[in-house]
Amino acid sequence: MKAIAAFAALPADHPSALQDLVLADPVASGHDLLVEVHAVSVNPVDTKVRRGLPAEGQAEPRVLGWDASGIVRAVGPSVTLFRPGDRVWYAGAINRAGSNSELHLVDERIAGRMPASLGFAEAAALPLTAITAWELLFDRLGLKQGGHAGETLLVVGAAGGVGSILIQLARQLTGITVIATASREQTQAWVRDLGAQHVVDHRQPLDKALLDAGLGEVDYAISLTHTDQHFTALVNALKPQGKLALIDDPEPIDVRLLKRKSISLHWELMFTRSLFDTPDIQAQHDLLNAVSELVDAGRIRTTLAQNFGPINAANLRRAHAFIESGAANGKVVLEGFGA
Repeated sequence: MKAIAAFAALPADHPSALQDLVLADPVASGHDLLVEVHAVSVNPVDTKVRRGLPAEGQAEPRVLGWDASGIVRAVGPSVTLFRPGDRVWYAGAINRAGSNSELHLVDERIAGRMPASLGFAEAAALPLTAITAWELLFDRLGLKQGGHAGETLLVVGAAGGVGSILIQLARQLTGITVIATASREQTQAWVRDLGAQHVVDHRQPLDKALLDAGLGEVDYAISLTHTDQHFTALVNALKPQGKLALIDDPEPIDVRLLKRKSISLHWELMFTRSLFDTPDIQAQHDLLNAVSELVDAGRIRTTLAQNFGPINAANLRRAHAFIESGAANGKVVLEGFGA
């Protein structure tokens, strides 16, 4: 099968940063689905893993990619949720080979039914960010579907992939008021169009920005980027007994600042369930199916913003560089294994 892999921590624009290879076809076992990959999207985790490889290189190729849509071609003996021919979408597991390959193995319990109303490229934009956003809202912060009218949620860095689907889920499934942060005119328009009721500029201290906008303290905050830069302002912006969630890897933060207000801190990694094979691992299958139903009902839309063409090393290098530039809003997708 065709695959794209990394061997060393090279800059994204280096011609060897990601390389086209031919690897042996994988074989499904246990709960595995063997998926013929039709489209993938590129997330910040792809670039982090590439940059985290040994600088001097390694003998074995590291196939990246943690978002995919495709068709099930074979199943392992323990599979009960899917059968060959089914269209699926998923975000995979970080401790297994990634989805930047023509054929890919994924545990059925972390894959969902692809929305019937979307093409493969549109679908590939959503799984990793949808899982992350869903778990942030309902597993980490403990929001209740249908609840939270009169309460407020601040989303820092809301124009990116996670924020773009999180805004939609919060608006569609709860009564909470969403306050998004974005700094450019384009990204501010993007988050408003996705459903954010208020937008503030995160280039100024967030607590001051909220006050200037007449919004005051918030009940919940989700920080998707630069948490260390915003941490003190986030503490100031949260109400007593508020809840703060984050997904990034900030420089050290002083969690003692949370004590005075009894603010709780929640960290989200969407790979936790698959990494530890937790008893509730199938929750990701269930939530992906729920998101699929929301898409097909017209309540959630794809967050695809850029299609970089066929899945090959040159286009993936370009996508990695674009993600690392910090200029992306929405998701970057590649489709098919053409030249």
